[in-house]
Amino acid sequence: MKVLVIGSGGREHALSWAIAKSPLLTKLYCAPGNGGMAGVGECVDLKPMDFTAILDFCRAEAIDFVVVGPEDPLAGGLVDVLNEAGIKSFGPSKAAAQLEASKSYTKDLCAEFGIPTAAYARFEALEPARTYLKEKGLPIVIKADGLAAGKGVIIPETMEEAEQALEEIFGGKFGDAGAQVVIEEFMTGEEASFFVLADGTVALPLATAQDHKRVGDGDTGPNTGGMGAYSPAPIMTPEMCERVMREIVQPTLDAMAKRGTPFKGVLFAGLMLTDEGPKLVEYNARFGDPETQVLMLRLKSDILRALIACHDGTLGGISLDWHDEAALTVVMAAKGYPGDYAKGTEIRRLSEAGAEKDVEIFHAGTQLKDGKILANGGRVLNVTARGQSVSQARDKAYEAIGKIDWPDGFCRRDIGWRAIEREKASNK
Repeated sequence: MKVLVIGSGGREHALSWAIAKSPLLTKLYCAPGNGGMAGVGECVDLKPMDFTAILDFCRAEAIDFVVVGPEDPLAGGLVDVLNEAGIKSFGPSKAAAQLEASKSYTKDLCAEFGIPTAAYARFEALEPARTYLKEKGLPIVIKADGLAAGKGVIIPETMEEAEQALEEIFGGKFGDAGAQVVIEEFMTGEEASFFVLADGTVALPLATAQDHKRVGDGDTGPNTGGMGAYSPAPIMTPEMCERVMREIVQPTLDAMAKRGTPFKGVLFAGLMLTDEGPKLVEYNARFGDPETQVLMLRLKSDILRALIACHDGTLGGISLDWHDEAALTVVMAAKGYPGDYAKGTEIRRLSEAGAEKDVEIFHAGTQLKDGKILANGGRVLNVTARGQSVSQARDKAYEAIGKIDWPDGFCRRDIGWRAIEREKASNK
């Protein structure tokens, strides 16, 4: 079958790499793709938000299945457009994608259906939000309601920073995404990522993962879209996974179905594991980035067959097999990220770096120009490795990074530190 993957990031490269191994596949297109995705599929110049052009391409090329990677086209209703045209796709409808597109929508749903999450209040104007902020004090979490490319969550260290964040959000820093603001309690615990495939009724858990949001070593500095990840996450024991399914994920799917907006696609729950148990931080309505990179490297089963089952409502007949080994990915970013950074710098020796067994380099923000790989974004490469332990996977990933010639890039040097500390403790 012919498959079109929408997107150009590391997540989409990892998905395309996995889909390319499916015996069901006859032709893979990536739109718009990146410098690495050109190695697994044919890149086509389509913008993810140009639904008309995407639909025309699908008809012209007789595309059988579309995998929508990024959140913006999901929130904009691309899946609805494809469904109306009779083209199968993977991802939630516009109505179901509100779980990510509107934090207030999700918080209200949690309150209505008793799903554990942080206490919150939401506001449409600055002054009431400022009053609430002063009443609650620090620590506190401030969130732009809508999609803000992973930059709409602020954990202020001072009241001045908190008030400035409110002023900037209501002042238009994030555009329409800041029309409402959610202020919620600061939860204490360890964060984890939990993914399930869903067909509207049935949820199929994927392997566990944890990522590193902060830009600097020791989890310091501003939040980013993610500087690295590893799988499995030791803190997500089988008992904890079962509890998350029972208390958070399945009630959410039941609630969405009850509202007449069944969720189909991948549901990505960001969790805080507190002393009171797991609580929902937020939902994403698509695969995580960079968690997808480690999940795809561990997956043994045919991902395409599972994605199709989500659309068809037949997920109950699907099971997934995973490599026992751990996987770890390190993000190489352009210097200056998550602030201002330069584009167009050349990256060399990628073939040599990726030649090691069980090492894959997924491109996130690159372009292929005149035979050269150029940086074209903030997060640029995902150097990913599999090993007998998180420690071994880490060593392989950093060894590969050492072979890459890119003076204008940087990475964290401590990805996986929590899991590695647990490994050391268990070996004593």
